[in-house]
Amino acid sequence: MSGSNTASSNALKNAPLIGDIRLLGQILGDTIREQEGVEIYDLIESIRRLSVAAERDFDQDAKHRLDTLLRSLTTVQAITVERAFSYFSHLANIAEDRHHIRRRAAHKVGERDRPGSLVWTCRMLRNAGIEPAQVVESLGHGLVSPVLTAHPTEVQRKSLLDAEHKIAQLLAARDDLQTERERSHNEARLKARVVQLWQTRLLRFSRLTVRDEIENALSYYQTTFLRELPRLYAELEDELNGQRIASFFRMGSWIGGDRDGNPNVNAETLALALREQCETALRYYLTEVHELGAELSISRTLVGCTPELSDLAERSGDTNPHREDEDYRCALIGIYARLAGTLEKLTGTAALRRALRPAEPYDSAAALQADLGIIEDSLKAHHGGALVQDRLAPLRRAVDVFGFHLATVDIRQSSDRHEETLNELLAAAKVSNNYAGLAEGDKQDLLLRVLCDPRPLRVPGVRYSDRAESELALLDTARSLRSAFGPDAIRHYIISHTEAASDLLEVLVLLKEAALIHGVLGEPGASSTLLVIPLFETIDDLRDAEAIMRTFYGLPGVKDLVRASGSDSNKDGGFFTSNWELYRTSTTLAKFFAEDDGIRLRLFHGRGGTVGRGGGPSYEAILAQPPGTVRGQIRLTEQGEVIASKYANPEIGRRNLEALAAAVLEATFLKFGPAAPDEFVAAAAHISRASMQAYRSFVYETDGFVEYFFAATPIAEIAELNIGSRPASRRATRRIEDLRAIPWSFSWGQARISLPGWFGFGSGIEAFVAESPEQDTALLQRMYREWPFFRTVLSNMDMVLAKTDIAVARRYAGLVKDRNFATRLFGALEAEWQRTVQALNTITERRERLAENPSLARSIRHRVPYIAPLNHLQVELIRRWRSGDQDERIRNGILISINGIAAGLRNTG
Repeated sequence: MSGSNTASSNALKNAPLIGDIRLLGQILGDTIREQEGVEIYDLIESIRRLSVAAERDFDQDAKHRLDTLLRSLTTVQAITVERAFSYFSHLANIAEDRHHIRRRAAHKVGERDRPGSLVWTCRMLRNAGIEPAQVVESLGHGLVSPVLTAHPTEVQRKSLLDAEHKIAQLLAARDDLQTERERSHNEARLKARVVQLWQTRLLRFSRLTVRDEIENALSYYQTTFLRELPRLYAELEDELNGQRIASFFRMGSWIGGDRDGNPNVNAETLALALREQCETALRYYLTEVHELGAELSISRTLVGCTPELSDLAERSGDTNPHREDEDYRCALIGIYARLAGTLEKLTGTAALRRALRPAEPYDSAAALQADLGIIEDSLKAHHGGALVQDRLAPLRRAVDVFGFHLATVDIRQSSDRHEETLNELLAAAKVSNNYAGLAEGDKQDLLLRVLCDPRPLRVPGVRYSDRAESELALLDTARSLRSAFGPDAIRHYIISHTEAASDLLEVLVLLKEAALIHGVLGEPGASSTLLVIPLFETIDDLRDAEAIMRTFYGLPGVKDLVRASGSDSNKDGGFFTSNWELYRTSTTLAKFFAEDDGIRLRLFHGRGGTVGRGGGPSYEAILAQPPGTVRGQIRLTEQGEVIASKYANPEIGRRNLEALAAAVLEATFLKFGPAAPDEFVAAAAHISRASMQAYRSFVYETDGFVEYFFAATPIAEIAELNIGSRPASRRATRRIEDLRAIPWSFSWGQARISLPGWFGFGSGIEAFVAESPEQDTALLQRMYREWPFFRTVLSNMDMVLAKTDIAVARRYAGLVKDRNFATRLFGALEAEWQRTVQALNTITERRERLAENPSLARSIRHRVPYIAPLNHLQVELIRRWRSGDQDERIRNGILISINGIAAGLRNTG
């Protein structure tokens, strides 16, 4: 196809998107004109036109006029302009999401399924000679688990998310409208929702609480997960010739259990999270059972039923004469009553529709599943199989996947808090007066003795510190919650900052104190109810990971205990080094665990919203894992505004869940052989060393870098934004080491330089090719073509660089008071940016960004004119605020600009 034909085809494909954006933009413009007046509307339009000319046409005169105009705005005018451009970005996001769904539907109609779909993946498996039975067997002991995290950078309020969801529904409906009258009515409803957005404040008055975070996450289950995951299973079973597959795809959560650096998470929030989750699951089941009862109006005078179904109907206690021949309906009335009793018992809340009579609560999700199984078996035995697929089968799958707990809540705490708690317990028990001061080997010996001793450490009557009591109370609560909601309610204890084998032993001792370990270490039958999971976060910890795990599993009794029980490294070492060390560590751990058939490796990837924190497309990321490291098992975090962009829309959520499942299947069955040729590994190691040296030299060894960071980014203002329940820093310092990864990446993204997503790569490549430029460049180009890991890393960096704007970043550098220092440091930053861009161009043999992702390139190109004014205004308002003009409206203006830029960039946290 010629270039002109390709362009024409793309224009035709994108015409509906352009139409949707124009419609929403026009409605927003009309709303602003009506709400704020013609003068402010004309001002916004002038800014928009100048920004388009400056950013798309590179009109220097327009750029100068725009800068002058923005600087002249009053605070009130600036806030109104920010709100307009912010809402336009939100509306453009909705239109783009709708277009993705539209294009996917077009591909399915044309039977041109693409990578990431189950149809594509299962076809590849068949072509490789892999039988459905092999896939079914593998998934029987697999686990794919997206884990929603407790510290979102989602800067929108739920009120706005709900309004945007309604706009998305109305926009989707337009594709099926037939008449002008219908379209006019639809536009009126869209206008109402846009007016609602404009009249709703963007900012929260108070910081998010853990309860807010829990409720925010639950909204995605209601819109997406509860319905879409059962559909995913059904489609996969269809592709596998109708064979039943185990529920390998389950949800996880850190919300309510992630205590690392968050004093607001405790035993009460853990209990709250599981009660709220349980309520969400049970209310969904109640609704589905009620609807199923309405549908199964089957009369036994026409169709028989099994004795088990008759008995279930009889036990319901329903004596209504109008239903005396409707055994299915009576049985479901009984199930509904038992579910209502379960809801009241576990959550203290009542069903919206009252049960006909009180009934015994279910003691487990398995008991509910058994009753639903009786209904399904009876239907299938009496020519009613067609009635199973629409509602009963998805309901049964939902109960299997979500149980009464909805999602497995992880507990996470920092290793230093465990050491602190053990130090106190051991001292009070007269076991050790200074456990924290012991050498590593002595710590291990002492902890093993405690684990082999059936007696508890806790001394009755001793009052421990509040911090120690809090740690112990959380584990005591976890034990009772597992008893109430089922063993899958809490399965994982994650240790942040794992640096030694004693860090894992300490948690085992704490679990023993809470009766979460059965038996005694070293004796037959000993097991832990929770899986103890090390989190390797720094480059040094990643490098030590294999040694730590070998030491841990080599300790007496530990391997048998584990058998019976069934990272933010970027801030530390830079973009390429963190990716390489994760790859290298995954490879070495896979080899280590392959030595023992009794223990399976499951990698848990802490993926943030930004590429700088491990983000990027999950499908490509999973396929880029070293061969042999997935094997049907992976957990990965979903964070920040990425959660909303992936799962707020059920159709897009379904596509993202499908892509995860497809990638795991491909990585499990189709990625064999050596991790990479030796020359690729050696090259990556060389690049990593030089890249890390450049990164650490700039970030940690440049005098004044910290001051530059706090001045040239909105980090201080972000810390005041009510976007999460935890502090921006782990400790009350300005050290980069103590800063959380989210505000670190978020700040650089706002300043349009996104340093964590690329810095050091250019220097790494320059050092690698120094001796043999032509030969080594050819090797790098081959690595890009043939090695999924290297290609994915560069693809993600390509996306980051497409969203950077060196001219805008220079404006932020202007916020640094010492102009000479700012010029010098920004010059070094810009030089590395140029080296990185040049290196990327050379390796990929492409000069334009996102050449292989034209839809994203188009999206960014169209968004830039709407993001740039927000950046300019943010810099101007920060300058006013920091110069002493402490008008609260200025502060609000800064925070609104943060919201708008995040919406425009989409993956910034």
